[in-house]
Amino acid sequence: MAVVHTPDDSLGTAALAAALAAVIVLAMLVLYLVGFDQGAVSRTGMFMHELMHDGRHLLGLPCH
Repeated sequence: MAVVHTPDDSLGTAALAAALAAVIVLAMLVLYLVGFDQGAVSRTGMFMHELMHDGRHLLGLPCH
């Protein structure tokens, strides 16, 4: 007699949805930091702006 195991995909689907949501949130955070932060996140002035300056120009986002 053989025992057949059929995997349950419900846990895999939930984990995939959670991972996808985390990736989307992280991507939006990175887009904000690179594209739109003008010193609001970094309390030390324009540190984040200067750090991401070349990335802005590479993506075609205005910063001047």
